[in-house]
Amino acid sequence: MSFGIAYNIAVVDAGGHLVAFVRQDGALIGSINLAIDKAVTARIFDKATSDLSRLAQSGKPLFGIQESNDGKVVIFGGGIPVVVKGCVVGAVGASAGTVEQDVAVAEAAVAALVIENTRS
Repeated sequence: MSFGIAYNIAVVDAGGHLVAFVRQDGALIGSINLAIDKAVTARIFDKATSDLSRLAQSGKPLFGIQESNDGKVVIFGGGIPVVVKGCVVGAVGASAGTVEQDVAVAEAAVAALVIENTRS
């Protein structure tokens, strides 16, 4: 998959700690923390950030959740938990494109991680 966009991609472990990060040449500097925070958000809530986005709208059950955790919760798409054998083992966050592109990049990264993990 290629969108012709340089990306920032972060991977956190089960504790939400950054274990891998890549910033492709030319990727937006402002997206560095977004990628990391998307990954952390996906892990600490064990939900895709795109799901949190829907739940955090006015009148919904998680309205205002983005203000928690020192305001580092990201509630737009691009953060996805990594689940192996039914257990959340970490999460991936991607940032640089549109929300739809970020989700697609994160999904591809999660798929690659899960495939690699099942080979071990």
